[in-house]
Amino acid sequence: DIGSERYTFSFTLKDSPEHFINVSSWGREDYIRALSDNFRIGDCVMIENPLIVTKDAEKEERYNPSTPSFYRLLVSENHSTVRVCSDIEADARLLSLLHLPVKDPQDFYSLGDILANGQSLDGRVINILAAVRSVAEPKFFTTADRRKGQRCEVNLFDDTVPFFALVCWDNEAIQLAQTWIPKETVLFIADVRITFDRFRNSMIATVTSKTIITVNPDTKEANLLFNYARELAETGGLDEHMDRTGDQVNLDTIVDVFNVHQLKLRAQQNPDKPETIYAIMYAFITTMNLDSSLSKLIRNRCAKCRFTVSEETQSCSNVACPGLGDSAEVITGFDLLVDLTDHTGTLQSCNLSGTAAEKTLGCTVDDFVFLTDGQKTALKWRFLLERCKVYLKVWKKSCVTLPYVCNELPSNRRGCLTSLPTSC
Repeated sequence: DIGSERYTFSFTLKDSPEHFINVSSWGREDYIRALSDNFRIGDCVMIENPLIVTKDAEKEERYNPSTPSFYRLLVSENHSTVRVCSDIEADARLLSLLHLPVKDPQDFYSLGDILANGQSLDGRVINILAAVRSVAEPKFFTTADRRKGQRCEVNLFDDTVPFFALVCWDNEAIQLAQTWIPKETVLFIADVRITFDRFRNSMIATVTSKTIITVNPDTKEANLLFNYARELAETGGLDEHMDRTGDQVNLDTIVDVFNVHQLKLRAQQNPDKPETIYAIMYAFITTMNLDSSLSKLIRNRCAKCRFTVSEETQSCSNVACPGLGDSAEVITGFDLLVDLTDHTGTLQSCNLSGTAAEKTLGCTVDDFVFLTDGQKTALKWRFLLERCKVYLKVWKKSCVTLPYVCNELPSNRRGCLTSLPTSC
């Protein structure tokens, strides 16, 4: 009808290792909504009476996946039907296609390559092969013109980079992301957009309408990455990376305030579901042993994987380290333990490390080692029993975990804390 609103819905079909095609439909709102809710990514469908049209690649593939076909399919409300196949009807050969990337499996950037190229990749559309480190809960929002939306962030890693952000805005991509098992899922992400995020001061990836994600690809490269991720998870390497990412957090985005008791309760909810919690806490520093021996305050880590390096052998303790067998390139940093206390309880053995510790203390590791015992004690009492505004980033596992804290101290003293798991 002239003047009536029309809605559109697009998806992509694949029925062989080499061939896939885009499908689009136009129609009334209730028809399009019903059609889009009828099936999900990974379902087998039967389409009857679609219209086959020659595609305008330059126009249509600007916002849709690039396909090898010269055609596209149009699904009509009046003449076409889309039927979901039952489990019995679904062809096992079709289901196996879900694990074959739509692009050359060797045509991808490592996360390290992306960071090395930096802003020269800003705005580019590329392919990525990476493992899933964590999947955040979707965050819902309303735009200025009252449209509702949602956003989900996925943390990726590979053998070159421990953390890399993948952002999903589309409802279908967000639903798919919620099915990914951290540390056990590898993704081949075709045609993902790379941009420079000024808040993080780092590159990030964003899923767009052109992006096709292959979960656990059946390729040599993906299998190697899966084995690396599994070994890293089993040896605890992923946990050792956590305290190295504090600088990526934009403190202005952290707004939820908790006391110690509330944070422990929050962290104990859904213990089997990994989650990152951001919070603000007002607390006192009640333990900060800056006058302990240097071996308890400073730690050497491998520059490649951030595992600890043995003082005796000067070798990396990570059996899955990409530099295993080579002499370890060492990064030296603070590794302090502090307690945070308020009127509801105490978070014990929170870890203050790396550049976060240097910002908090106002000195580097090299400066600290030359301080006298009296100067170290004086530095400790600048912080001890001070009430702080603490910014926390919590990796929730089966117990309370506080891998990132930034504090805002009295008298305009600002700095960052980093913390490790406390007792449950």
